[in-house]
Order: sequence, then C-alpha cells, then structure tokens
Amino acid sequence: MKGKRIKCLGLALCCMASSLFVCGCGASANDGKTEIEIVQYKPEAANYFKTVEDEFNATHDDIHLKISSPNDAMTILKTRFIREDYPDIIGIGGDINYSYFVDAEILADISDYSGLQNINQGYLDIDEALELVPTEGIFAVPYVANAAGILYNRDMFEEHGWQIPENWEELKALCENIKAEGILPFYFGFKDTWTCLAPWNSMAVDLSPADTTKQVNRGETTFSKEYREISEKYLELLNYGPDDPFAYGYNDACTAFARGESAMYPIGSYAAPQILSVNPDLNLDSFVMPANDSKDGNTLNSGVDLQFCVMAECKNKEAAYEVLDFLFADENIQKYIDAQTAIPCKEGDFQLPSILDGMTEYITSGNMKDYQDHYYPSEMAVDAQIQTFLLNKDVDAFLTKFDNDWPRYNRDIIRLVQEYEKQHGNAN
Repeated sequence: MKGKRIKCLGLALCCMASSLFVCGCGASANDGKTEIEIVQYKPEAANYFKTVEDEFNATHDDIHLKISSPNDAMTILKTRFIREDYPDIIGIGGDINYSYFVDAEILADISDYSGLQNINQGYLDIDEALELVPTEGIFAVPYVANAAGILYNRDMFEEHGWQIPENWEELKALCENIKAEGILPFYFGFKDTWTCLAPWNSMAVDLSPADTTKQVNRGETTFSKEYREISEKYLELLNYGPDDPFAYGYNDACTAFARGESAMYPIGSYAAPQILSVNPDLNLDSFVMPANDSKDGNTLNSGVDLQFCVMAECKNKEAAYEVLDFLFADENIQKYIDAQTAIPCKEGDFQLPSILDGMTEYITSGNMKDYQDHYYPSEMAVDAQIQTFLLNKDVDAFLTKFDNDWPRYNRDIIRLVQEYEKQHGNAN
C-alpha cells in the first residue's frame, strides 16, 4: 500500500518552492542542545510564536526551539517533503493537506502523547474523519479551532428588538424585517472567491451529511442529491445582500460591516480581528447559520484551524513532546485565543472571545461538524465554482458540473477507497 500512498501524496506535493530551511529532525545544535524545529502555516500568528520560542528557550537548558512562520508555509513544506528534508513538528490546519500527509505515512503516530487526553473529543473525531481511509493511530494534536456562521451587530439588534433566528423561515423573516427598516441584512465579499465558501460550509453542516464526500467516493450518493437544498437556499441569501456582491472583496465587506452598513455578515470567527481593526468599539456577536427547518437540525460549523503533527522522521520524539507540552500550557493557549479570536481544542477553563457567545452552547456540547471544503482538493477550485454558480444562478448546471468534476480531481482517492473496501469492507 505504501507505494500507492506516495502516489496519492503527489496530489498534494505538486507545488515547488525555491526556499528551503535547514533540516531539524531533532538534530543536536552546536551548543549540545537538542534542536526542535517547527514550521507552522499561520503567518498572522508569527508574533505569538516568536514569543513562545523565546520563552521556551529561556526556560529550557537541554532543548533549543526554532519556530518558522513563513508566508507560503504549505508550499515550502511540500517542497521539503519531496526532498525528504523534514522539520520535527509542523503546524497545519485540519484540511485535505492533512489527509494527504496521513496517507503518505510521513506523520508519526502520537497515540502515546499524554496531552491527547485533554483534547475535546469532537476535534479528535474531526481529524479522524479526514483520513482518506481509516488509519490506525493518531497523527495530530488539535490546538485551536474556528467557527463559521453569522456575525451580527449586537447593538443594532438590541436597538430594533430583533431576535436571533433558530430556523430557516425565521432567518428569512428577520431579513425582511431588517430590510423594512432600510438596513441591509447581509454584506458579502464575493469578489474574493474564497469568501463564497463561508455561507456554503455553514449551511452544509445543517443540510448535508458530514461524510458527503466519502459517500460519493464509495458510490453511495451524488452531489446533485446532497447539495441541492444548500444551493437553492444559498441563492435565497443573495436577496438580502448588496445589489452586486461580486463588486466587493473580503476587506470591503469587513469594513462595511464594521461601519454598520449591514446588520449581519455570514463569515467565520477568523474575520473578527479584521472587522475590529476597523471599528474596535463594535459590539460583535455570532450565531450558527439556521439553515434547517428546526433548531434541532442546526449544528455549528467548526473545524481545526491549527494543529501540531510530529514528523515520522523526528529523531527525538521525547523532546518534541516536551515542546508540545509547553505549547499546550493553558496560559499559552489563552494568549493565542486572545490574539487570534480562536476556540481552544483543549478542554479547560478558558476565556472565549465575546464574539462567540452565541455559539458557546454548541462548542461546549460538542454539537459541531467540520467544513465540507476541508475535503475538497484545491485543484478543483470549488470556491470559484460556487462564485460562478451564484453569478449564473443555475442550480442544475452547478450540481452537474460538481458531479462530473469530482471523479476527475479525486481519481486516486476513489481508487484508494475502492482498494480499501475490497480488503476491509465499507470504509466508514
């Protein structure tokens, strides 16, 4: 199987980069310390990780920690993997790249890491579901998550007496009431194609099985069946946004919402820092997208935004675990939460950002599902397909193209699933 897995990894390692870092892999530094190198993919958190690096090195005599936060980390990592030049630990998101890395067997099984017992089981389950086929072991420690739904102006809602909707009909009725007050219900930034995924994902968790892509890979269903209601309801949302949502980008939408030009903005919690940078006094809150016909059918769209994986080639797993212990100290996680408006994947008494107040009950109960686009290959450019669909408003054409394109971009994965089923039965 490993030869096939390396071939599948080729889907993820197609990008090349000219920049390379010095190999870590638990090598001994000149001063005799064991060096542990981390490459993490969130450049916006570079200052936080520089502080972590400095504090760790100031308090540890036997390990030297080096953390890199490059702008194009995934391309750099894929290039290094091709050259078998591995850091000790990588910090990545819970998405299709993680799936490829697990399948290629380049991540260490860290089932013996004691810190896993403190991680919210819901996020461990999300990681397990990302495996292309069931794989024995645990390969990542989820650090922080984000959530997508609807951000809203709390002061505006209180001023007008608007109530948080709990189902689809209530959401549409709320939008009509907001329009009647001469206020724009939603702002969109669909000029940037990736923003088209935010409402899509937050509706999909209510209206489509969490394992839709896996069911399609097994030949058990089609996207035309599972994504029709999402598509139709998405078009309804457009009625409550600006006249030309494709004229505005992400920054435009964040700025307009921050300035009170709309009551709501369907986007993820990751947008809060950008919005509050425009208007620090904005009384911001959020609620889950109520795409279902009843509240009982709603769930929170939440996925692992950052997790740490020890590489299989790491020479000093014990030192790597000591670094993880430091990263997962409560005080460090709280600093990250405060800086990045994040959700901790570790269980504990953390102070969540106030903008998550409306989602807290879903977070604490574990009523959440991953982003559907975490299963989409980047080559398929689903965000651009959704943007085109929203422009053309042709549900049948969109779904037909989705069904036709999927096997083309997922041929190797589908073959892998079929081979697994032949050997082990249905890959649940």
